[in-house]
Amino acid sequence: MTRSLLPGILAMAAIVVASNILVQFLVGKWLTWGAFTYPFAFLVTDLTNRIQGAAAARKVVVAGFVVGVICSLIGTQIMGEFGPLVTLRIALGSGLAFLVAQLTDVHVFNRLRDGSWWRAPFVSTLFGSTLDTAIFFTVAFSAALSGLEPANDVTWAGEMLPLLGSGPVVPLWVSLATADWIVKLSLAIVALVPFRLLVSRLLEKVA
Repeated sequence: MTRSLLPGILAMAAIVVASNILVQFLVGKWLTWGAFTYPFAFLVTDLTNRIQGAAAARKVVVAGFVVGVICSLIGTQIMGEFGPLVTLRIALGSGLAFLVAQLTDVHVFNRLRDGSWWRAPFVSTLFGSTLDTAIFFTVAFSAALSGLEPANDVTWAGEMLPLLGSGPVVPLWVSLATADWIVKLSLAIVALVPFRLLVSRLLEKVA
């Protein structure tokens, strides 16, 4: 770990830890508070990529992944009303989604880094967020992958309901995933403002 990477690593770790805690608390019917903190992990990755390059961004991602694994291991030891707070499927889905999504973000950002200032962070976050949502909710709750953890009953997530309460009938987990993706997309747009401001300030310090 180099000293220059420490701020990014600490920021990523803080976001991962906070999101793992806040995911336990519901906001309305479809979301948790963690849905509003986790997307800023993409902001940290993109800032690191813009200022220090793709290699540095990947190191920050790996650090975040390690912190996430530790959080999952702790969660498996904490018993809630219906069993461990973190099941095997949730741990697998969370870790795989984070790693694939963040590394994809780094790759896409790097390919677009020479274009308009907003294109790389927005498009890379869009790709990463979509992968993150799809991988996590599919691995954690899809009936098709129940063989990953047969003892974990996730039939509740397969209850057929209108999408977000008013759309076509789909499994509950699809509504949860859709709401999560909408929040990620919205915050990707919002995060363009701090991205622009922080990049300008950090580049001035580097210069």
